[in-house]
Amino acid sequence: MKTREDKIFNAVGHAVMLVLSAAAVIPIILMVISSLTSNGALLRDGYSFFPKEWSVYAYKWVFASNGGMVLKAYGISFLITTAGTACSLLLTIGLAYGLAKKSLPGRNIFTFLVVFTMLFNGGLVPTYINYTNVFHIKDTIFALLVPSLLMNAFNVLLMKSYFVSSVPDEILEAAYIDGASEFQTMRKIAVPLSKPIIATIGMFAGIAYWNDWNNGYIYLVKRTDLYSIQNLLNRLMQNINALTQNASQVGNVNQGLSDIPSVSVRMAMATLGILPIVVIYPFIQKNFVKGITLGGVKG
Repeated sequence: MKTREDKIFNAVGHAVMLVLSAAAVIPIILMVISSLTSNGALLRDGYSFFPKEWSVYAYKWVFASNGGMVLKAYGISFLITTAGTACSLLLTIGLAYGLAKKSLPGRNIFTFLVVFTMLFNGGLVPTYINYTNVFHIKDTIFALLVPSLLMNAFNVLLMKSYFVSSVPDEILEAAYIDGASEFQTMRKIAVPLSKPIIATIGMFAGIAYWNDWNNGYIYLVKRTDLYSIQNLLNRLMQNINALTQNASQVGNVNQGLSDIPSVSVRMAMATLGILPIVVIYPFIQKNFVKGITLGGVKG
């Protein structure tokens, strides 16, 4: 039976979580509503949950003026997110499984090297020089795939902790006795038992790849045809800002510029950017809490 203190603690916890959830969800709702509000109403009345004028002109403008580019950018984003998440999971699982083995020679040294990368890095300029002059990924599809996102030390340690705390050594030893190799044990025993943490790390990696715009901004100089959806929307937003600022400075707005929904189109672009993640997240949410909780146990 719950005590009075437990009930108070639960009530306060639920209240705090409701406030935090509202703080996360309400801006997204306002963003979507604003993208469906006429540009004139936004300029006149500001942002509102109950706009006076509804309109989908911002979406029509994006697809009418840049429809082919938007669809291609979506395709590149899906390709990079899928390939990047798969490669990231393969590398993370392999390294984390090795670090979870207490018999691994130099295990503490390797773990220290992984943690070290969380504290220090080479800096932007040396990183850029290495990737462009040594690996030659500039203006290639690998510029969106490799830098900064392919391996994450936090994800490695999270998965390592899960392997240590949630994959019984007795099961692994039974596999060894039956003649299974280390790779077979990992593939047929450890990985199937680690679906929650794999789904969690996969979501982390997928969101990082989908939301990334920095790699394209830095490494794609001439190949704008390789832009992901985030890069394309960022470029469109910069172009709109430049056009509106120049028009205001000159004091003369032609018909083409006046037709641009300069405010509502920003909300439409942001909505288009997060839409796939919002659609996919409910299907993997059930594994997220279990994976992040068990993976966070020190091991």
